[in-house]
Amino acid sequence: MLEEAGHGSWTYCVDLAPEDGRRRTRRRGGFATEAEAAQELAAVLEGELSGSYEERRTTVADYLREWLAARKEDLTVNTYAGYAAYVERDLIPAFGRCRLLDLRPKQIEDWMAAQRKAGRGRVTLYRVVSTLPNALNHAVRSWRLKFNPAEHCVPPKPRAQERTCWTPKEAASFLRHNAEQYADQLADLFEVMLGTGMRRSEVLALHWSDVHLMDRKLFVRWTLSAVDNGTG
Repeated sequence: MLEEAGHGSWTYCVDLAPEDGRRRTRRRGGFATEAEAAQELAAVLEGELSGSYEERRTTVADYLREWLAARKEDLTVNTYAGYAAYVERDLIPAFGRCRLLDLRPKQIEDWMAAQRKAGRGRVTLYRVVSTLPNALNHAVRSWRLKFNPAEHCVPPKPRAQERTCWTPKEAASFLRHNAEQYADQLADLFEVMLGTGMRRSEVLALHWSDVHLMDRKLFVRWTLSAVDNGTG
């Protein structure tokens, strides 16, 4: 059913197949013309038959923020903060105004090329672009998109740089220098890290209840991470 909603806009309303015995009605308004409302209504009905409904007015920005909100409870604080930064700082400025249905691989590849030309780091670019297919996969699984335009756009994962490991003599020299020259309050912390191989986030989250000096054992049960550390 189509109806004029006033103020020069049109609305469609349609009854869909019931779910769990409950009636479903989809109603959307704000279309500028009757033809636009009819087109969207036809898309809804086609989606009901095919199992894939691609909402034509959803922008990439709308969808990415919706995806973030849905994933927040399932992600660690650090992972969510990383995704949110990539979405708000990079993906939405680059593609946010584009309709979700109109996003194409070439747009993503052109943006990546421009980022490389501007000197963007390979690791950061990889992490940003990897977020997009991850988000859009959910749209495909939920039948909101028929294909993922970012699926084949992720650049190869940069190879990790070879790590340089200190010799026992170099590690001892570092600890001695800190103690003698700086009276460094973190010297004991550095010694624990060097002696155990613990990560910074692990050693900073140690509780005394996890440390058993007499048994020469400690248990890594927690991690401590800084999120939005640069904001007040």
